Amino acid sequence: MLNQTGIPTLEQVLSRFPNYKALARPKAILECYEDIPCNPCATSCPFDAIDIGENINTQPVLNVDKCTGCGICVQACPGLAIVVVQIRNQDAVFKIPYEFMPMPVKNDLWHGVNRDGNVICDAKIEHVLLSQKQDHTAMITVSVPVEFIHDFVTIREKHE
Repeated sequence: MLNQTGIPTLEQVLSRFPNYKALARPKAILECYEDIPCNPCATSCPFDAIDIGENINTQPVLNVDKCTGCGICVQACPGLAIVVVQIRNQDAVFKIPYEFMPMPVKNDLWHGVNRDGNVICDAKIEHVLLSQKQDHTAMITVSVPVEFIHDFVTIREKHE
């Protein structure tokens, strides 16, 4: 499916998520599904939680026990293929990279979008972080209902 549509299968997505118990604390989700020469996530992680191995073409693997969910890897990933997720009560709280305009504003309600580009839920903007160091990629903290944890991937502005 990935080679034909660019969209990973549910099995592929689930293979990147730790169990719900681990998600009581923020954890990186590495949605890198192909062997490509890339390693900024591994070299940027101050906790050595991401392993690529000796072959730079190997897909990254997350050591869930070492990951603190700091989000440094989200900013380091040139493919925007990493998010951080935490389960809080009935919400899945994501830190996602975002490079579009307009930029969301804290407390706004936007559309939550899946990997097919379809609107699946409401997404509350919790925080927006954009600094010079991030080179025009904002880190948006957004909460969505937990039942969309494996479907949600980004946000889209609601047009009234």
